Amino acid sequence: MSWRPDVLGEKYEQTTLELEPDAQGEVVATLVRRTRSLWQRLAASVRPLSDVDVLYVHGWADYFFQTELAELWEQLGARFHALDLRKYGRSLREHQTPGFISDLATYDEDIDAALEVMGHAPDAGNGRRLIVMAHSTGGLTMSLWAHRHPGRVAALVLNSPWLEFQIGGVGREVLTPMLELGARISPLRSLPQVDFGFYTRTISNRFEGEWEIDPRWRPDQGAATHSAWLAAVFAGQRRVATGLSIDAPVLVLLSSRSTIQRTWSEQMRSSDIVLNVDEVAQRVPQLGSCVTLVRLDGALHDVLLSAKPVREKAKGEIHRWLGGYGRKPKSGDAD
Repeated sequence: MSWRPDVLGEKYEQTTLELEPDAQGEVVATLVRRTRSLWQRLAASVRPLSDVDVLYVHGWADYFFQTELAELWEQLGARFHALDLRKYGRSLREHQTPGFISDLATYDEDIDAALEVMGHAPDAGNGRRLIVMAHSTGGLTMSLWAHRHPGRVAALVLNSPWLEFQIGGVGREVLTPMLELGARISPLRSLPQVDFGFYTRTISNRFEGEWEIDPRWRPDQGAATHSAWLAAVFAGQRRVATGLSIDAPVLVLLSSRSTIQRTWSEQMRSSDIVLNVDEVAQRVPQLGSCVTLVRLDGALHDVLLSAKPVREKAKGEIHRWLGGYGRKPKSGDAD
């Protein structure tokens, strides 16, 4: 396994994960990790999550750039990794349709390849715990993955997971037959553009946000969506609606409100302008038997890209939740 410097600077490095080719040819995923000096490894050994590895998975038309998020986990002692899935970010190749997938379960290959490098193959037995954190469409993907792979994760942290369509389950079911037909006839047919660039305006430092974002990997108006891709998302959301049985504690972070409209509003700086958070919140109890929902006033779609006071509160909620569900098991604890 060969690691090389990453675009995020000297604290980060990446490795390419070779995957099975698909109809468009070569397919890869990319695993990014935060490096540690000897002193940092020693300091981490006495912190509460010293036995934890974290895997972060991004959302639609996105990639990993959130170094502040990595620092959050590192300060707790965890080893941080992030995965750019196939056809996204560092993994996107010129011959590929950005983000295109026709079945969310196809990402199992990307995830398994990343976990093997991290030492979390199914039979690894390395004595370390795995916490998965995922955002938006990545949150849907990893919820389904955790449901299908019991016993693999110690905890799951979901940042605005796309658990339900914006107009609700009834609207999703009405649209599904048309999408499935389109997926069979013309899977790569582009759907109407619904991203007007408002979200990028709120987060990118090229506009009015704080964050340095590469527009090659996160286009200002997202990426084109396609019939087969949205049909795959709907299938995943339908499965969530029937109820999952994730066997690990789950923390879900959501904004307290949504602002979804076709014209700019100042409210977009302090709300989720991508998802209908009330529809998502209704699905949260269906993830498993141990689920915590935290809704944050003023949060953006990516809660941890919100204004500093909001994201500091979000970090505090993560810390508090981990204080109960993320602590190291002690000898004598019940199995």
